[in-house]
This record gives sequence, structure tokens and C-alpha cells, in this order.
Amino acid sequence: MADHNTPSPQPDLHRNRLPSLFEVLSRRTLAPVDLFYFYIYMRDQQRSVDYLDFWLDVAQHMSMCRHYVRELRRSVMIGTPDGDKSASKRSSAMLEGLGDLNHGGPSIYPSDKEKNQDAQMSAYLRQEAQHAANTGHSPAGSTGSNNMRQTSSNDRPRPSFMSSPHVLTTSDSNSPEHTVARADIRASAEKILYTYLLPGAEREIQLPHAITHEITAGIEEQGRDDPELFDAAKDYVFQAMERDAFPGFLRAKALGNLVPPSVLMRLVIGLLSMFAAFWVAFILVFLDYGRRTRLWLILPFTIGVYALCSQQYSLDPILALLGFSEYTFMNFNRIREPFVRKLLNKRAIMVLGVTIFIDACLVVLFVFVPGKRL
Repeated sequence: MADHNTPSPQPDLHRNRLPSLFEVLSRRTLAPVDLFYFYIYMRDQQRSVDYLDFWLDVAQHMSMCRHYVRELRRSVMIGTPDGDKSASKRSSAMLEGLGDLNHGGPSIYPSDKEKNQDAQMSAYLRQEAQHAANTGHSPAGSTGSNNMRQTSSNDRPRPSFMSSPHVLTTSDSNSPEHTVARADIRASAEKILYTYLLPGAEREIQLPHAITHEITAGIEEQGRDDPELFDAAKDYVFQAMERDAFPGFLRAKALGNLVPPSVLMRLVIGLLSMFAAFWVAFILVFLDYGRRTRLWLILPFTIGVYALCSQQYSLDPILALLGFSEYTFMNFNRIREPFVRKLLNKRAIMVLGVTIFIDACLVVLFVFVPGKRL
């Protein structure tokens, strides 16, 4: 029997490579390449967070369906009245053959066994919905659309309202806290349709017309709410994110540790510092100040070169060596992904080397150049 307290997949701390998008969405990675950072990136830099929200909502719908079927299967196996009332012998046999249904992820990734389980689960939900439509009664476990029991998906805040990088890593999409009613599944499917897919929807995403039409017809005309209905859309969105957004996310978070506003701020600081450094340097040279006095030029030159190198590489080397990465402007979180930590440390040392070399060249040039009073 499935354990409803099964934890989410654990991060792979021995991964000696950058993670895949599937691993990020499955919460198998750590900061700064985890789901929280990816959500912030999609929201603030890619400006396409609706696609990620759609994927997460469809994944939540799949988890809700699995939880509902697991509960129904358990009630059938132990012979409760709910189990007797909910299905025929054929349905009971189908439920018993489903297994634990504890896997997750987009439909292009599961094993053949998991695909078969998901297909059987969707077939069962379609059969149940069709039976309810023929008899004119709500499916088993339904409390009605006006008296729906809340699931944990509605209890938890959406990531768009989160301010802490730790919130997304604590949820368990396979373990809703409350019993899922059949009407909850229907409401979840309709919410996805009305929020993302219908023309003029609040957060409409662009999908091929054939996919949108199939989902719309399935929900509104055929009464479907099984997760298989969303497979094509979910896979299309996954591949679009993997192709268009994820490479940029890895470049930003695995090769750098700054967000665009911080990069711009360092550019401004660097240019101002370099302007001040050159201005003071020429004044000291043409007023024939001594070399000891001109050594103070190391301060503005160091600030300017450091800021411009940080801007050029989108990497603050000191913060990286201290183990911090920025997720929003001036908000930092520790780097916990081992491979990314090593990668950023190497780049930080390289950036520091470039900074020290350029800084030393400029300081030596203006300290040892002969002075001449004009």
C-alpha cells in the first residue's frame, strides 16, 4: 500500500554535472539551480512565468488524481462502503492493478511501467466520469461543485507570492494533506482550462491550436478531467522551457551569481570609479605629486576594475567564494549545489585574477610615470 507521507525526491549531491530541467522541476536540485531560483528567473528575466505555472498546475493535477485513485484503491481493497459504492467489479480490478502511483514528472520521462500506470489511471477516471454522466450522478467521493473540500494545493501559496527561497523545497506534491474529492479533480481541470488555455484567459499561454482545441473539447464536451488530457500541452511547454529558457537559466545561475539590476549597478559604479580614478591620476601626474601620494590611486582603480569585471562576467567573485548567490536584487542565498559551487569558485578565482592584473597594471602605470607640473 502506498505511503502517503512519501517524501519528495531527494537532491543528488553526487551529481558531477549541471542538472537537467526535469531534475529542477522534480525538486532534485539545490540552490542556485533549484525550482525556486528557476521560478524567479522565469518571472523576472524570461517574463514567461505563466508557462512554468501551467506546468506546475498540471503536475499538481496529476498528483491530485493519483492521490484520489490511491485512496479509492485502498478503500476497494479493504472493502469499505466507499469502495463498494464507487465502482463495479471491473473498476475494482482496474484499481487493484494500478500499483502505488508514486512517480512524477512530465509524460515524456516515466518508465514504461509508470506510463502504463498513468494510462490505466486516466482510463479509470474517464470511465468513472462517463458513468457519472450516464447516470446523472456525481462520481464517487464528490461533494459537489458548491461544497468542495479544499486540497493542499489550494492551501499552499503559489510560488509567485513567495519571498523565501526555502518554501518550494518543502512541499510534497504526492501527499495532499486532505482527502481529494472527485469534484476537486474536475475543478482543477477546469481551472487550468479557464486560467491558461481559453482565448482571452487571465494568463493565456500560446499553444498549438490542435492541442488547445483537444483539451477544450475534452473538458467541456466530453466531461474529461483525467491528466492524460493535458499530456500534449505539458510536454510542449516542457520542451519550450527546455529549449528557450533553461540554457539561459544555467548560464545565469551556474556561471554567475548576480541578477540584472545588480549587474547594471556594478556597471554604473565601475564607470564612475574609473572616471574618478583617471581624473585624479592625471591631476596627480600633472601636479607632480610624489609616488607615495599616487599610491592612493589603488582604491578607486580597484573599486572600478572589480565592479566592471563583476559586470562583465555577471559574477561577484568575493560573494561566490563566500558561497552566496543572488536571487532578487540584494537578496542572497547560500550556494548548496556541490557542482555549481565548485564551478563558481573556479570562475571567481579567474575573475579575481583578471581584476588584480588589470588593477596592478593601471596603478603601476600612473604611480611610476614621471610627473610634470604644468
